[in-house]
Amino acid sequence: YNPKRTRFRKQHRGRMKGKSCRGNHICFGRYALQVLEPAWITARQIE
Repeated sequence: YNPKRTRFRKQHRGRMKGKSCRGNHICFGRYALQVLEPAWITARQIE
């Protein structure tokens, strides 16, 4: 028995097996970042 809804529920983190699977093409500009290993990074780390 697992409750469907708890009071403070953590979000699922999804998959992180290899490199990015979506959003991995340059939308605008000429330069981009390329990953060397999988990791969770924040927007503040990119800045």
